[in-house]
Amino acid sequence: MSTATVVGGGPNGLAAAVALAADGVRVTVLEAADEVGGGARSGESLVPGLLHDHCSAFHPMAAGSPFLNSLGLDRYGLSWRWAEIDCAHPLDGGHAGLLYRSVADTAAGLDGDGARWRRMFGRPSAEYDKLAGDIMRPLLRRPRHPLALARFGLPTLLSGSAFARLLVTEKGRALFGGVAAHAFRPLHYPLTSAIGAGIITAGHRWGWPVAAGGSGSITAALAALLADLGGKIETGVPVRAAAQLPAADVTLFDLAPDAVAALLDDQLPARVARAFRRFRRAPGAFKVDFAVEGGVPWANPDVSRAGTVHLGGTFAEIAAGEREINAGRMPQRPFVLVGQQYLADPQRSAGNIHPVYSYAHVPHGYAGDATEAIIAQIERFAPGFRERIVGKSSCGPASFAAANPNFAGGDIITGAKDTRQLVFGPRTSLSPYHLGIPGMYLCSAATPPGPGVHGMCGANAAADALRYLRRQGKA
Repeated sequence: MSTATVVGGGPNGLAAAVALAADGVRVTVLEAADEVGGGARSGESLVPGLLHDHCSAFHPMAAGSPFLNSLGLDRYGLSWRWAEIDCAHPLDGGHAGLLYRSVADTAAGLDGDGARWRRMFGRPSAEYDKLAGDIMRPLLRRPRHPLALARFGLPTLLSGSAFARLLVTEKGRALFGGVAAHAFRPLHYPLTSAIGAGIITAGHRWGWPVAAGGSGSITAALAALLADLGGKIETGVPVRAAAQLPAADVTLFDLAPDAVAALLDDQLPARVARAFRRFRRAPGAFKVDFAVEGGVPWANPDVSRAGTVHLGGTFAEIAAGEREINAGRMPQRPFVLVGQQYLADPQRSAGNIHPVYSYAHVPHGYAGDATEAIIAQIERFAPGFRERIVGKSSCGPASFAAANPNFAGGDIITGAKDTRQLVFGPRTSLSPYHLGIPGMYLCSAATPPGPGVHGMCGANAAADALRYLRRQGKA
C-alpha cells in the first residue's frame, strides 16, 4: 500500500487526505494545533452556550463544491442552513441592496438595475454546476465546458470598478462592490471582478449557507470520513524542518508557500524557492465577536433577516477603503463584514443573547485596535447597537497568525489575489500544486481555486499526487 503524509489539517489538508485515502493510500495528517480545522473551526465564547465561528462563516463555494458534494458528508452530521436573505448591503438613509438566492428576487429589489443583474448573473447561475468543474480547477487547463466558461469568464477580466459601472444605481453597485471586496484588492485592478462575480454566481445557485453547529462541522465531518477510510490524524505535531517529515511516497503541504520554502529550505528547486519566498501577502483582517442582547437593531428591517451584512457604504467608499489598506494605511471607515449566522442556525444563540461575528479589512500586519472602528460602522447603520453589547472579544492580525501561521499578518485568504497569483497560484506554472520535488505537493488556499472551505485545492493536489503514484506503479 502506498503512503502519504499531509502537513496541516485545515479544510484543504483534510480534503487531500480524504481523496488519497479513498483511493487506497495510507494517509497520516500532521496538525500543529491541538485540533484540526484551520480557519474552519467553531467554539463557545463570551457567554455559555454562545457559538462563534473562528474565521470562515458562510459557504456558497462549499455548498456547491464538486468534491465535498461527492462525499456524502451528511452521514457525518454535516447539514446546511440558510437565512431568509443571503446578504444585505445597507446605505446611508435606510436603503439596502439585498442579495437573495433567487436571481429574480434580487433583481426585483434593485430598481433600475434589475434587468442588468438578471443579464449578468441569470445564465451563469443556471449553468453554475457545469462551470464549477472548470472554475474550481487551475484556469489554464483545458476547460470541460469552454462556451459556458467563456460566457462567464470574459466579463470577469474587467476590474471591479469597470464591472460596477455596468450597473446604474448606487444600490446595485454597492451590492456588487461589497462582494467584490472579498478579494482584499484595490477594485480598479484587472480581474478584481472575478472573485465577486464567482461568489455571487455560486450564491445564486447554492445560497450562502452556514453549517449547522458551526463551520467546524465541515472539518469534523471530513475528519470522521477520513477515520472511516483508515486515515490517521495526529494533532499537536508542528513540523518545522524537513528532517521531521516521515518517509512517505507522497507528501502534501496545507501551508502557505513561504512556510514551505522555510521548511524544505535548499531541497526546493531554486526557481520554486524564489517564487515561494516572493509570495505576496494580502491585507489583514481584524475580527470582533460580539454577544448582543436582542440582535443588531438595523435601521432597515430587511437587514435583520440577512445572514451576511456588508458595511462599506457606496461603491466609491468601498473602493477607497480597499486602496488605503493595500497602501498600508488604516481607513477611518473600513469595510466591515458582519455575520448573523444564528438567523439560519438558532442553536448558536443563548436565549435572547445572539452571537454576532464581524471583521474589518485592515493593512497587512496592522498592530492597532480596530474594535471601535467596527462598532462605529455597525452603529452607522444600526443606531443603538453599542447599548446592546453584553460581551466582545477582539482578534487582530497578530492573534490570527499565532493561531494559524497560514494567516500571517492577518491574511485570512492566504496570499494576495493579484493577477498572477489568482491565475497561476504562488508560481507561474501549469502545475501549480507540484513543488518540483518528486512526490511533493502544495495543497493550501494559496493554490487554485483559492480561499473558501470547498476543499478543491486539496482535492486537485491529491489528484496530481495520485497520478504520480500511478506512474510510479504505486497506486
